[in-house]
Amino acid sequence: MPALPLAGDPFDALGDSNRRAIVELLGSRGRTVGEIAEALPISRPAVSRHLRLLKQAGLVIDEPHGTRRIYQLQARGVEAVQAYLLEVWGDAARHFKLMADNTRSRRSSK
Repeated sequence: MPALPLAGDPFDALGDSNRRAIVELLGSRGRTVGEIAEALPISRPAVSRHLRLLKQAGLVIDEPHGTRRIYQLQARGVEAVQAYLLEVWGDAARHFKLMADNTRSRRSSK
């Protein structure tokens, strides 16, 4: 089954503190809307809206279990965000190390 194009940007979705808190909660295990709402100071309808945005951004999936839906992190979306951050910060870290090494060698030669 081909991957559907994402309707939202994962970084826009993660720009909200409530959505980041939901992602953190789902990092340990799948949860229902009610379980998420109990853990956060927001209403169930607000949790549902946040989950819809996270799902559109490819960060969350839901699976039906009887009359409930269990939300969990979507590995593909989370891995894409992680790969992007590693690429960007990896380059920045390499440049910082190079600059630090050059600065240190200049100081020790004085």
